[in-house]
Amino acid sequence: MSDDEADPELLELLRAHLQGKLQIEEEPETGVLQGVEYVYDNGFDVAIEMRATKNAAEIIYRQMQEREFSTAAWTDNELHPKTKDEATVAFIFTMDLLNFCFWSELPQDERFAIEYRGKQWTGYWSLVAAMQRALDEGVPITDPNYWIEDERFTLKSLKHVFRSSTDEEMPLLQERYDCLRESGQVLFDKYDGSVLSLLDEAGGSAAKLVNLLAEDFDCFRDEHHFEGRQKPVRILKRAQILVADMWACFQGESYGSFHDIDKITMFADYRIPQILVGLGALYLSPSVASAIKSRKMIESGSSWEVQLRACSIWCVELMRQEIVRKHPDTHVNAILIDFFLYDTIKELEAAGREEFPHHRTRSIWY
Repeated sequence: MSDDEADPELLELLRAHLQGKLQIEEEPETGVLQGVEYVYDNGFDVAIEMRATKNAAEIIYRQMQEREFSTAAWTDNELHPKTKDEATVAFIFTMDLLNFCFWSELPQDERFAIEYRGKQWTGYWSLVAAMQRALDEGVPITDPNYWIEDERFTLKSLKHVFRSSTDEEMPLLQERYDCLRESGQVLFDKYDGSVLSLLDEAGGSAAKLVNLLAEDFDCFRDEHHFEGRQKPVRILKRAQILVADMWACFQGESYGSFHDIDKITMFADYRIPQILVGLGALYLSPSVASAIKSRKMIESGSSWEVQLRACSIWCVELMRQEIVRKHPDTHVNAILIDFFLYDTIKELEAAGREEFPHHRTRSIWY
């Protein structure tokens, strides 16, 4: 073809565009930020204190720099998987299926705990410890095929996996069983029984993987109605933290490679709202503050609870924007800020220096 001849493929592309037939696939979005910004704009019980948020952003940035805080902190913990293979993918998927509701009203020495490697583990770490113990004992707890075996996988067998070293049982055990059963069936029906097929379907997009989890798995569909908004507000804590854990564990490579990882927001649970209040970044109405201080239950999906979670996400997003504005050469995303804040509040808890209690909600969402 000479330089004077038109490229037939280019002509066809232009013709399709002019005829309105050209389909350009848009990059997937989770829609989380749009929903939480609406809650922030229209809620009355939780607000963001902008000056304190900016000040906190600078403090967080400096401390992250001093500690050289990175995704490496994820693997550093003795209970998290150290291998970087398919078994680790299955472990993370199972872990985040069950990563919800560990809080207890009992004293530390009486609350649900797992005895493993000569230590007692509580909270989130009790889940990880129980999974590692089960694998050591030959229980295929991370195998989706096991979850749909009626005779082998029962509520009784799961209770044994989560047997406690205290009198308190794992909270919401039936709900955890249901999550595994449902997810095993979805994986069997849609993804050849493999989490790797689910990752392949996402095609290296963090946002698409989050959307697939929310669309195909009921137990990942962390969406809630909020006054005046037709669309549900998407919070998607566990779906997003699954992506983040994959990214952190694999250091952004292999199964943890996502070209749009910065679309993931902070993971709205109990602890981040708690530390944001302590930092003065979140303001609570007297009614909400009083309910939390008196340890009253706040219903999942209620206006107060949606505002607590949504405004926390938006607050961390504003912190991220502030850090990027003042330190444009630093790469920071909501995942790293969340990990840092979570580690910090757990350190404060261990030292008995919590300034404000976390809210109480029994829920599979966090």
